[in-house]
Amino acid sequence: MKQFFISSLFIALLLCSCNNGKTTESQVENTQTPELKESAKITAEMAYEGVNNYCHSEYDWSVAKDNPSMMYVKMGEETDVEYQVEFRSYTGAFVYFYVDKTSGATRMVEYVPNLDVKNEVGTINLFDYLKKE
Repeated sequence: MKQFFISSLFIALLLCSCNNGKTTESQVENTQTPELKESAKITAEMAYEGVNNYCHSEYDWSVAKDNPSMMYVKMGEETDVEYQVEFRSYTGAFVYFYVDKTSGATRMVEYVPNLDVKNEVGTINLFDYLKKE
């Protein structure tokens, strides 16, 4: 019985040491991940270009032909994790695009000032609206 207990203890210690090796490999992978993400970072120019291309493909800009200031796309605030790009429609409504700096995932929030109403209106992948080189 004593020999069985010692053998079981030895096997448990062996398994723990194997598991520690896997944790170490995982920790090494995790330390490399930010470097990889850094190389795929979205720039402010990319955020603007993608949102501008999206807005020009989805909204009718002919209304603003005579008065270009009634519709526009411009950069908004920037945080550590995302860019805000603002679209103003000829109707006076705004759509705020929040572009994730790492993934390019972009959520859209529409704001209608006259009604003081804000709604999440969808998401896009910024890379779908960047020019392919």
